[in-house]
Amino acid sequence: MEPVLIVLVVLVVVAFIALIKTIQVIPQASAAIVERFGRYTRTLSAGLNIVVPFIDTIRNRIDLREQVVPFPPQPVITSDNLVVNIDTVIYYQVTDPRAATYEVASYIQAIEQLTVTTLRNIIGSMDLESTLTSREVINAGLRGVLDEATGRWGIRVNRVELKAIEPPTSIQDSMEKQMRADRDKRAAILTAEGARQAQILRAEGEKQAAVLQAEGEAQAAVLRADGEAAAIRTVFEAIHEGDADQKLLAYQYLQTLPELAKGDSNKLWIIPSEVGDALKGLGGAFTGLTGGNGAGPAAAAAPRPVDTETKHIGRPRVETTREYPRIDPE
Repeated sequence: MEPVLIVLVVLVVVAFIALIKTIQVIPQASAAIVERFGRYTRTLSAGLNIVVPFIDTIRNRIDLREQVVPFPPQPVITSDNLVVNIDTVIYYQVTDPRAATYEVASYIQAIEQLTVTTLRNIIGSMDLESTLTSREVINAGLRGVLDEATGRWGIRVNRVELKAIEPPTSIQDSMEKQMRADRDKRAAILTAEGARQAQILRAEGEKQAAVLQAEGEAQAAVLRADGEAAAIRTVFEAIHEGDADQKLLAYQYLQTLPELAKGDSNKLWIIPSEVGDALKGLGGAFTGLTGGNGAGPAAAAAPRPVDTETKHIGRPRVETTREYPRIDPE
């Protein structure tokens, strides 16, 4: 009984192992290469798959999702003989598991080497300044070459990115100095433009202020002249409406004479002949009040002409010049 039991146990174990090898579960977005006696048979897709145990074997399981592979910095020489280190990142996806398994031994290593050689060809035809400012051009060139070369490997390159472009240290120092000089130049230009604009605005403001001040003075002069004209017109109308006689005019002359004599610079002042006529009329009026003699108060208060006089007394005008002593206005 013991040998039979041992044989039964062995058969059960072999059947269990065969069952395990028969059923293959492939995860989503994955594929498996099946070989029968070392020859490619088929590709297993995602889900539950049945294979022949001990005859069919799983050669390789491949992830069909998009992969990201960063490559280490590679020294590249530009057309102006400068060495720059460039880091690259490749985004690829396996589209044909069979070709990725049998057409190339290691597609990751093949993509890396192809990227390095293509990058050197592209950068070798560009100078440093073009290399630093033409990332999109370099990415497009790399992607085109890699996509064409890796298509027969069952791989599609979706994207190529340059992570960093590092020129030599001396070149970086020179570039920083140049950038600093450019910034200083722009700052100086902006400062000069600001000062120029400020001077222009200040000049325009002063011009407008002067124009406004002149307009204000002109308007003030016009208003002052209008006011004086209105005052003269009012006085003139009041005199005519009041029918002023010669006595009133003579009295006004007497009040005005002290004003003419005021001031240290008044060395010479001229009395019109009409003043004498007015004073005579005023003197006659006071003479009638005092009894007829001409020694009344008005005659005593009447000032004498000081320097020169043009006399016109009741006959055709005769211009004469006489010298009189100066009279104190007070």
